[in-house]
Amino acid sequence: MSLGEKIREQRKQAGFSQEQLAEKLNVSRQAITKWETDKGIPDVANLISISDEFGLSDVYM
Repeated sequence: MSLGEKIREQRKQAGFSQEQLAEKLNVSRQAITKWETDKGIPDVANLISISDEFGLSDVYM
């Protein structure tokens, strides 16, 4: 499973739209789309924010 698929899965399990997650992470909805489609990857700070938002450990991501 790719990183993008994991982000999408966690977002859906949390019941967030891409727009809602983008607002929580202070990024654009387009950034979320890029990450989820593996056309871009979050920087380290955003990976940490994603991990924190979903209560995941760094190992899981």
